Amino acid sequence: MTRKVVVLALALVVACALAAVAFARHSMTPTLVGTDGPGYKITLTRSGKAVKTLKHGTYTFVIHDKSSIHGWSLDGPHGFAKDIAKIPSIGSKTVTLTLKAGKYKFYCPNHEAIMFGHFTAT
Repeated sequence: MTRKVVVLALALVVACALAAVAFARHSMTPTLVGTDGPGYKITLTRSGKAVKTLKHGTYTFVIHDKSSIHGWSLDGPHGFAKDIAKIPSIGSKTVTLTLKAGKYKFYCPNHEAIMFGHFTAT
């Protein structure tokens, strides 16, 4: 009986430690906030400032899609492409992405000629 209690307690300690590591990893991931719409505007910010350069690494993108005629997509080096907020959706989408060094473009697929921005990951 005592052996079962010790094994169960040890399993509980290991599970808690693994959960703490996963939480710490997630909470350390920087957050970038993007918006599209409601007019013909698209943005990407970090702590309220426009993103121009970032260090390569993992980021959580929170995209607020404010119009059914717009979307929010990201293209990058080596054929990287991700449609985060697809047309005709409205609402918020969250995705965690690993960015490699290179140049990136975020844009609305329907209005790419006028709704776009760029940043560089170093």
